[in-house]
Amino acid sequence: MMAVKVAHKEEAQGQGAGKNPRRGISKKSCMGSSPEGYGGHTLEMLKCLESKGHIYALDADPIELTKTTERLQSLGYGLDILTTKQLNFANIDQVAAEGGPFDFVLADLGLSSMQIDNPDRGFTYKKEGPLDLRLNPQKGISGAQRLKEMTLEELEDMLIENADEPYAAEIASRITSELKKGTDISTTTQLREVIESALQFIPANERKEAVKKSCQRSFQALRIDVNSEFEVLHEFLEKLPNVLAKGGRVAILSFHFGEDRLVKKTFKRLLREGFYSEISTEVIRPSAEECNINSRAKSAKMRWAIKA
Repeated sequence: MMAVKVAHKEEAQGQGAGKNPRRGISKKSCMGSSPEGYGGHTLEMLKCLESKGHIYALDADPIELTKTTERLQSLGYGLDILTTKQLNFANIDQVAAEGGPFDFVLADLGLSSMQIDNPDRGFTYKKEGPLDLRLNPQKGISGAQRLKEMTLEELEDMLIENADEPYAAEIASRITSELKKGTDISTTTQLREVIESALQFIPANERKEAVKKSCQRSFQALRIDVNSEFEVLHEFLEKLPNVLAKGGRVAILSFHFGEDRLVKKTFKRLLREGFYSEISTEVIRPSAEECNINSRAKSAKMRWAIKA
């Protein structure tokens, strides 16, 4: 997540932005794929600022934050224009106390390619690694430990609520059964194999694709649970009006139906209550060109709001 304090707002909004919020929060600056890798959104915003403001970039992940900070510093962006903090975006009020109120806030709720592609993080079933799934591996409990703590009912509810998993009952039953027998489920491969064994009743010609999708949903559901992602997002959304300057904009990129639903409902409520003067009436999706550059952007959705 990044929060921007603009020294001269009219210059940062871009020539001709005028009163149109869609120009101030453009798909080009907020939705664009970033082939450079980590820190892509922040880098583009730093270019837009032209040294006329300050960006506060937050990340709960100490591993990726260090890499991002080093990369941006190597490109010449120092403490005069950029402050990076290892902090969950639910704590944006702490940053606002230091540098707010902010003219623009961008929250990207997705995982970075570096997180997904690192087998030591356990975010994907495609690579062997520890079943960790924590955004901050220095805090909380791993996905493997979380599975051991949940009852059958809790596990099934988690799969349904966090991922709409159609085979939640079968998968939850097999996981709890295997754990009771003493089966070790502490790696990504072991969880994938348990899910696959739970779906053996599916016809052979349909099973491979079903297993793939159930693995994607199950890993996502467990990650959301381990990191309390819905609770964190709710806290962030409630704090937003108090950290934005008058006329300040927020844009949120989500990659999960539950996240988008929460953003949409909260924006609508805060608009009715007078905290926002305008919100996006429709979700903004990446273009076909952006998806061709980065296939992981296909599920991205963006919504924006303007502080009254």
